[in-house]
Amino acid sequence: MNQLNAISPIDGRYRQQVEELETYFSEAALIRYRVRVEVEYFISLCRLDLPQLNDFPQENFPCLRKIYEDFTTANAEEVKEIEKTTNHDVKAVEYFIKRRFDELKLEKYKEFIHFGLTSQDINNTAVPLSLMECHEGSYLPLLNEVLDLISDKASQWADIPMLAHTHGQPASPTLLGKEMKVYEYRLQQQLAYFAFIPFSAKFGGATGNFNAHNVAFPSVDWIDFANVFVASLGLERSLYTTQIENYDNLAAYFDNLRRINVILIDFCRDIWSYISMGYFKQKIKEGEVGSSAMPHKVNPIDFENAEGNLGVANAVLTHLSMKLPVSRLQRDLTDSTVSRNIGVPLAHSVIALRSIVKGINKMILNTEVLNNDLEQNWAVVAEALQTILRSVNYPNPYETLKDLTRTNSQVTKQTIATFVDGLAVCDEVKARMKAVTPQNYVGVYGKQ
Repeated sequence: MNQLNAISPIDGRYRQQVEELETYFSEAALIRYRVRVEVEYFISLCRLDLPQLNDFPQENFPCLRKIYEDFTTANAEEVKEIEKTTNHDVKAVEYFIKRRFDELKLEKYKEFIHFGLTSQDINNTAVPLSLMECHEGSYLPLLNEVLDLISDKASQWADIPMLAHTHGQPASPTLLGKEMKVYEYRLQQQLAYFAFIPFSAKFGGATGNFNAHNVAFPSVDWIDFANVFVASLGLERSLYTTQIENYDNLAAYFDNLRRINVILIDFCRDIWSYISMGYFKQKIKEGEVGSSAMPHKVNPIDFENAEGNLGVANAVLTHLSMKLPVSRLQRDLTDSTVSRNIGVPLAHSVIALRSIVKGINKMILNTEVLNNDLEQNWAVVAEALQTILRSVNYPNPYETLKDLTRTNSQVTKQTIATFVDGLAVCDEVKARMKAVTPQNYVGVYGKQ
């Protein structure tokens, strides 16, 4: 298919940026993960003391694993062709594997493929497995790249004073590095939560009670078997479920992603504002056009693109986390179509992260504008001066500074010096007050 004909931009305009995600979330990938779960389940059954499988030649295990390790697009197409007859996607996977068993001369064992299972045992193991591997293989490395860039800027700009703005108005100065540190800290806090959110799988038969397993082989501890099997895939089995996964941990994962995206939206908007204020310039790439009408423009498009994609991702993440944990009685089918969209918010998040990386790498610090802004706003040292006066019990210091700053249309260094000289305080206090400038009134920050 020509990408120009794609309905979704993640499969069209942005395909190149998210192409790696097809390994986890495409239809072919879902089929491959299902095959993987079925094969590994069969291998685990062979390790039980079941008389029907005791003579299975274990040297064939590598051959079985090749069914999913060497899975091709042609294999996926074969499964889809079988599905035209079965009208059931997981049953089509079962029949596909049985064909491979026939080819391997293992026909006598093939009825233990999908033994005792329902389709959701496969789906609710395959999907979290694909998400976990995307999280570890694609999403986390990219998020950490953004985090490292922000951390690097926090260190690089640690001593750069900057006028702060609260309510959009000039406020007590800060340090540019500290403002970057805020985002580094916030992202680190949310990243830490991932360690407490397991990737959960449902594995327990038709309604979660191992009914079929237990009636066939009542002497087997199927709960222990399932726990060990799911753990072997790197997942954690949900102990009490209906026919489907509870999705609570998946919802927690989506909510955590959403919080990270909200932080990144906040970051993009702040950087966008700093660019508009002239605190940053942007590297210009030869041949690029900022505006179709205004030749001078270099727009902060990377941060705008990131903000837009993060918003789309969060809209879908919200629906996923609120819908998936809700099902009628032991199961309905609404989770099936919804869970197929898990790759959508991951893709938009990845697009956003790549845009942020690109945007940060284009930022050029404009110290001249930063310093000029501080020089034009000497009034912001009023907080410091009135606090020094408070510390020496000077009467009504707040009101005194309020009168000074509001009756002078432009407070300058000289305005402050003249004001301080007229105060009835000792020379040591006057010296302390005159030493305060917009550039050095930046407080302290560091490891708390």
